[in-house]
Amino acid sequence: MRLKDANKLKLFKVFFSNSCYISIIFIKYMDSFELNKIIAAVLLTALIVIGIGKITDYLFYVEKPKQSAYKIEGIDSEKTDQASKKVSSEVMEKVDIKQLLAMGDISHGEKVFKKCSACHQIATDGKNMIGPNLWGVIGRQAGSIGDYNYSKAMKAYAKNWSFEEMNSYLIKPQAYIKGTKMAFAGLRKEKDRASVILYMNSKSSNPKPLP
Repeated sequence: MRLKDANKLKLFKVFFSNSCYISIIFIKYMDSFELNKIIAAVLLTALIVIGIGKITDYLFYVEKPKQSAYKIEGIDSEKTDQASKKVSSEVMEKVDIKQLLAMGDISHGEKVFKKCSACHQIATDGKNMIGPNLWGVIGRQAGSIGDYNYSKAMKAYAKNWSFEEMNSYLIKPQAYIKGTKMAFAGLRKEKDRASVILYMNSKSSNPKPLP
């Protein structure tokens, strides 16, 4: 025990013994009525207990450290965020597009396209809606329709919508082109993607030959 702590403990003992002695003297010279003695004893005991609590807090006060003494290794918030962004931006592995399109069917693609019809038209004289008219989209440059307000991300992307590009985009649009306005969740099933790509390719004045 350090000298400072020993002095504090000594002070505590002196205070306690003096308090007890004063209580005894006080009770001895009190009125002889037993009830008054009991009440006085209870009050003095309460005061002593409160005093002891205060002194104990003073004697055994421990200052809390500003920083935790332990740091868990292996957890780096910055690296975790970077890993999360990397995972979210990953695109499905490249597939054999010829093999994928062989799974498709135009009539099925027309049914799948109904999911897109709330935002897109696909006709020669079609209008831009929430999304641009998709007539002739396969083979067209992304973000190239002059009277449609594309997102900056889509304008900057500027690649041609090949079969491969469209397939990758339709898996999860917002992951493939960060910042696109298209809020569509995507098509997880290969047959659905293949079929809708075949359907969109057929909706063109000059359909692209299949690979």
